Amino acid sequence: MMDELSLNILDIAQNSISAEASEIEIYINEDYISDRIIICVKDNGKGMSEDFLKTVEDPFITTRTTRKIGLGISFLKEAAEITGGSMEIISELGAGTTITAVFVLSHIDRQPIGNLTETIITLVTLNPGINFIFRYRVNEEEFIFSTKEVKEQIGDDTPLDSPSIVVFLTEYVNEHILNLTGGAS
Repeated sequence: MMDELSLNILDIAQNSISAEASEIEIYINEDYISDRIIICVKDNGKGMSEDFLKTVEDPFITTRTTRKIGLGISFLKEAAEITGGSMEIISELGAGTTITAVFVLSHIDRQPIGNLTETIITLVTLNPGINFIFRYRVNEEEFIFSTKEVKEQIGDDTPLDSPSIVVFLTEYVNEHILNLTGGAS
């Protein structure tokens, strides 16, 4: 199992990148009233066939050619279920995939969220051609970050992986996450 939920998000988003998604939405909802954290990664990639979808949670089934084991989905499912939560995968060939994991927020075995800023900025800077939408909600407050909107603001001449933009985006995303979490990351 991974140490932080942000690493699970990174791994699941990497699956979306491998599935040739041009848009990946990462949604996190920390709801202290219902005592739940919902993590959803949705993409417009290749999707999965019904047959593959039935086996995708098996760690010994993977489409990757670089290794024979695919642990990301099974790790996320285990992390959710150990807290009394659940995981659901909806996918259709040619229409993308949505993975939603629900965690009991107060459960003693729930992993910490981890460094979301680092996860999002890593995805954005290593994959500047993909539109990422990051929505982070804590109770009633929400922060939305979209690389499409950032590109519209900075123009096409400045790549998202240029050092000054990486510094700006890191500070921007981190500030908004800290505002939502009351300074705890």
